[in-house]
Amino acid sequence: MADVLLFHHIQGLTPGVVAFADRLRAAGHTVHTPDLYDGRTFDSIQDGAAFSQGEGGPDLEKLADEVAAGLPEGLVYAGISSGVMQAQRLAQTRPGAKGAVLMEACLPISGEWAIGPWPAGVPVQVHGMDADEFFAGDGDIDAARELVASTDDGELFVYEGDQHLFEDSSLPSYDAEAAQLLETRVLEFLGRI
Repeated sequence: MADVLLFHHIQGLTPGVVAFADRLRAAGHTVHTPDLYDGRTFDSIQDGAAFSQGEGGPDLEKLADEVAAGLPEGLVYAGISSGVMQAQRLAQTRPGAKGAVLMEACLPISGEWAIGPWPAGVPVQVHGMDADEFFAGDGDIDAARELVASTDDGELFVYEGDQHLFEDSSLPSYDAEAAQLLETRVLEFLGRI
């Protein structure tokens, strides 16, 4: 069974993120869900962004590094939307990554914003909606295509729809059908790690 470090999205560690983690746990996986917002959740993406990116906001990179330092190296790093920033960074830079699951975001592996190349031998899944203003509109889907093409064990799953945070059952953006398919694919991925 996999040992997963799951980073929440910009609205915080919502009940929907916890429920997703709990379903992975029910399948036998160990899932760590650090709360990088210290208990705060937000009703909108804009409110979450104002907190996390505003003056006095949390140092997400430092907090993520501290959480990871207390865990074994052999992790699957997972993130939802803004949580992908930490998950992908750690998967690419921390030794011993077993895999990565990047939901609704993807950083480029080349160019100005790149962390560097994808590490050899680290499988990755990327999930997002084809008309999501952030995933498709901000170029993350193109970064995901580049990442998947660069590795022998990469998968990109694109779902029909325009919702962002579609796997979070506690938000209005929840899409039950797409979320179930995503969860099935993630469980298959974790099952082979």
